Amino acid sequence: MATHSNGGSYESSVKIPTIKFNKLFINGEFVDSVSGKTFETVDPRTGEVIARIAEGDKEDIDLAVKAARHAFDHGPWPRMSGFARGRIMMKFADLIEQNVEELAALETIDAGKLFGVVKDREIPSAANHLRYYAGAADKIHGEVLKMSRELQGYTLREPIGVVGLITPWNYPTTIFFTKVSPAMAAGCTMIVKPAEQTPLTALFYAHLAKLAGIPDGVLNVVPGYGPTAGAAITSHMDVDKVCFTGSTEVGREIMKASGNSNLKPVTLELGGKSPFLIFDDADVNAAADLALSGALMNKGEICVASSRVYVQEGIYDEFLPKLVEKAKAWVVGDPFDPKVCQGPQVDKTQYDKILSYIEHGKREGATMVTGGKPLSDKGYYIEPTIFTNVTEDMLIGKDEIFGPVICLMKFRTIEEAIQRANNTRYGLAAGIVTKDLNVANTVSRSIRAGTIWINCYSAFDVDCPTGGYKMSGFGREKGLEGLNEYLQTKSVVTPLYNSPWL
Repeated sequence: MATHSNGGSYESSVKIPTIKFNKLFINGEFVDSVSGKTFETVDPRTGEVIARIAEGDKEDIDLAVKAARHAFDHGPWPRMSGFARGRIMMKFADLIEQNVEELAALETIDAGKLFGVVKDREIPSAANHLRYYAGAADKIHGEVLKMSRELQGYTLREPIGVVGLITPWNYPTTIFFTKVSPAMAAGCTMIVKPAEQTPLTALFYAHLAKLAGIPDGVLNVVPGYGPTAGAAITSHMDVDKVCFTGSTEVGREIMKASGNSNLKPVTLELGGKSPFLIFDDADVNAAADLALSGALMNKGEICVASSRVYVQEGIYDEFLPKLVEKAKAWVVGDPFDPKVCQGPQVDKTQYDKILSYIEHGKREGATMVTGGKPLSDKGYYIEPTIFTNVTEDMLIGKDEIFGPVICLMKFRTIEEAIQRANNTRYGLAAGIVTKDLNVANTVSRSIRAGTIWINCYSAFDVDCPTGGYKMSGFGREKGLEGLNEYLQTKSVVTPLYNSPWL
């Protein structure tokens, strides 16, 4: 069984913040919801309530959209030079870094994420997303067209308008800025609905945006539930685009809502069941480290988790005990403890869902070689779990579990590896471990997924576009492609002198 570190003794070295912001942020002000309703946000380390948060509903979304629409149609943000927008975004990034300790602690108590990882990597990366797109804000160019007739033509790249941004609970800070940064740089105004499980940092970022000088109405943050607040955003006739990260099932509903309203374009980053292919020439120890961290990173609550690990038969018997050994040494416990590798699952619903999938795996005939049990009677901790003898038609082999569960399988040939890697309804990411460049090139071109990592995993960068194939969604985030998701092209045509049009 994995090592468990008891929680509670590491908070003394980190100041647990008082909750300063628990209301909706609309038009530059923190306000109660129209209904006056609130909901609880819970600390997954203990299952105890952290705070009550104002619950946004359709009426609140209407107010937020009205503020965003006014800010877009009449406010300064879309009319500023890109350089001016960029300077404000740079200040916003600086303020984030100045508050990194408090923000990281909020994320840890709200989402169960590792404090050190959030503080040292995720929040600095979020600030750098702002800086990256701030630098792109004054480089949005159209083209001069060489027309085939006696006409002069050019294109303008313009902000798409009011956008609805719906973020998930597994990476509250990272995905907030993956969406907000390019939307701001483009000159859009926005309504952000953070996941109801993890609203605390989104509200703090709204406060910092105001301090940075982002005009009222540009960034509105409305916590609430998907079927109410989320649905109100996706069906709203005055929202010009929706960008969503979450489940494939909800993605379908968003597409329906778009079709039934104003045909707003949508960007969807949905589920995944990513294959990780390890070939005979791999360094077994290094490959086991990559496979384990790729699957268990963020407690398995990551859409690109390498949850289907395929190992070529020549090294399988050596690889399996190595992976099990590393899983048993994986430390689960208090996310404030710097020695811990895995904190608690985000809430009881997700905790119960993961344990249910583990029981399914046992019933379906897969062999559980390690893990599979809760690790504490307090909080939502689960042992890293490895199954062998898994097939792609088992629930654990085809469904996105979103937890610390690895399905380990054996293959013989490159052709079999490619076929089995593609035997999924998803196509978000994949990993390949090999020293053979021909194998790496062949397999990477053959797998139908939006991101392929060779001899690495979860190697994200702001300059590298991400997104899915198949039921993992469409559209791209990060990189300049991510900026293009918030722009639209206008063509302008005039006749040349003495042309027949005059």
